[in-house]
Amino acid sequence: MNKPWVAHYAPGVEPEIDAAKYNSVVEIFDTYTDMYAGNKAYISMHTSVTYQELRAKSEDFAAYLQHQMGLKKGDKFAIMLPNILQYPIALFGALKAGLTVVNVNPLYTPRELKHQLTDSGAKAILVIENFAHVLEAIVDETPIEHIITTQMGDCIGLLKGTMLNTVVKRVKKLVPAFTLPDTVKFNQTLRLGKKQRLSPVAITSSDLAFLQYTGGTTGVAKGGMLSHGNIVANMLQIKGMMGSNIVENDEMVVTALPLYHIYALTVNCLSFMTIGGCNLLISNPRDIPMFAKVLSKYPVTLFAGVNTLFSGLLNNPTFHNIDFSTWKVSIGGGMATQRAVAERWQRLTGTPILEGYGLTECSPCVTSSPMNQIGFTGSIGLPLCNTDVKIMDDQGNEVAPNQSGELWVKGPQVMEGYYNRPEATAEIMHDGWLATGDIARIDERGFVFIVDRKKDMIIVSGFNVFPNEIEDVIAMIDDVVEVAAIGVPCEKTGEKIKVFLVTKSGEINEETLVAHCRENLTAYKVPHEFELRTELPKSNVGKILRKELRN
Repeated sequence: MNKPWVAHYAPGVEPEIDAAKYNSVVEIFDTYTDMYAGNKAYISMHTSVTYQELRAKSEDFAAYLQHQMGLKKGDKFAIMLPNILQYPIALFGALKAGLTVVNVNPLYTPRELKHQLTDSGAKAILVIENFAHVLEAIVDETPIEHIITTQMGDCIGLLKGTMLNTVVKRVKKLVPAFTLPDTVKFNQTLRLGKKQRLSPVAITSSDLAFLQYTGGTTGVAKGGMLSHGNIVANMLQIKGMMGSNIVENDEMVVTALPLYHIYALTVNCLSFMTIGGCNLLISNPRDIPMFAKVLSKYPVTLFAGVNTLFSGLLNNPTFHNIDFSTWKVSIGGGMATQRAVAERWQRLTGTPILEGYGLTECSPCVTSSPMNQIGFTGSIGLPLCNTDVKIMDDQGNEVAPNQSGELWVKGPQVMEGYYNRPEATAEIMHDGWLATGDIARIDERGFVFIVDRKKDMIIVSGFNVFPNEIEDVIAMIDDVVEVAAIGVPCEKTGEKIKVFLVTKSGEINEETLVAHCRENLTAYKVPHEFELRTELPKSNVGKILRKELRN
């Protein structure tokens, strides 16, 4: 499909990028750490590191991986950390050593961790000590040969770091006992690496930068093969999308979503270095009062989040007292942003939530709302430059504007495939097009609207019902904090709609809920069952997991 809609972007935004401008993420990293050497790159627990310092520390780490551990180009290196300074140091160090990074959720169970390390063939891992006991349980059943451990405070200064590590370990007792063979401390790798000379590694655009694990559209977690070329293209696409609305050397983005997740990895960690921006790292966004307190201390300009994070902050009194005068824009992704949440957010912060869309298999960004958009529209925006999208029906035909179907994507950011899973790759890749598994529509102007996940669709008496629409309506009720809708079996209609709720009052009034739904939804979309919960199951970025509710 041609893209007549590129003109809808703000003036000055390039309609196309040169995806081959850089050979690798490492080349981009070297270019921009030179350009913005004195700028603050990351802030964590009130300690900052400049781009120049980040470059030096990452090269020390890379030298250690090369000379002390003997890791070679193409070896898989796992990183199992929260959002702390050790993450970007290790990430860029591993990439400079020519390794493929395998991002690991620190909250994984032993079963999940074993699968990912074994499936990826990871030879080495950097793990936060808080979760080292999980690694201990399965490490002998994995290919891991080298283990680096770190503590929360290892990179925030000797005095402050020692105090934090003592509190975490001795006072709060957040580090369960573990025994792992032949481990080395993270700070020791930097000291020893500093004495070595880093051997440059020739990296091409086709070399793998990441094995990024995802559930994909079905089945067990699979490693999306994201090449340096994929990631570089998406970094440049994101920079092109931001255009002149973002000022180089003058932006600070809130990085509360985990860096091991593809959203924050590419949008925050990687793309922001192309403008010399600073990432304000939040290690525990679930502690909303502390999160809000940290936000109040910094001149934030951009906020990247998901609907549950926006909602959680809006329900915190401290957040309401923040000075939002420096805030420019908020970016929503990962799940549908509910209109009620977006409108409350804009009234309080003065910034609209600009929705985008992406998935691990696309590095991840596919579309974005224009940066000059004034308010919430419900659209995920326009395709990024160099990106084609189309809507396909179940018979493999492209549908007309405003008709719903499966969203397909084509562009330089689309993955190489799933690691060692050719059949799974063939299921979603078709002549360069990626079938996303999401139901969407495109209007006459080229704006894309996600309807819902294909597999989450509910069929009531033959009618298609999408949970997003139900949830959006119920979220309009002020007492509702979180909501999720699923289909459950029904003898009469095949399926009926069940809604799970978290409320401020800790109560639900079914009559009020049904009346509200009848006022805003056609009859077959009105829920028949309601269940009150204290919390809803969520992914590592806060996306509500309907599949767990169905189970």
